[in-house]
Amino acid sequence: MVSSETIQAIQARFPSAEITEFRKQFRVCVPREIVHDVLRFLKDECGFTLIIDITCVDYLYYPKAKDRFGVVYIVGRPENADRLIVKTFVNDPEPTLPTVTDLWEGARWLEREVWDMFGIRFEGHANLRRILLPEDFQDHPLRKDYPLQGRGERHNIPVVTRDMG
Repeated sequence: MVSSETIQAIQARFPSAEITEFRKQFRVCVPREIVHDVLRFLKDECGFTLIIDITCVDYLYYPKAKDRFGVVYIVGRPENADRLIVKTFVNDPEPTLPTVTDLWEGARWLEREVWDMFGIRFEGHANLRRILLPEDFQDHPLRKDYPLQGRGERHNIPVVTRDMG
């Protein structure tokens, strides 16, 4: 469980951060302009040396949502199993965030997956390209406005079988 000292340090350093708690799990919502600074602070000053996950939520059809995409970072402290969720928001037409690969090398794959599935661009990422879909795929299939049956592009995806090597 994240200590109250850590939460107080975040609040003192970043007054615009909105911190909420649910079942002893904390979530820190910050503006996109300071998300990299918050994550650097958590790593360098609070000991969150592990990036556990980066994911995204598309709020397109949520009636009360103010923003289109919520990007979620989950960071941890391996020595005591603390986890903290950091969330920020981006919008179309160019949803962009700074990369955190300078903080955690493991973020390379996670950012590529969010780019591939949702189209969130990570500025400064050294190799932001498709990781799950073919390079020539045009869309981002986890967006809420992407049709469930696709847009007819599946005939272009090569079938891969085990005997191919």
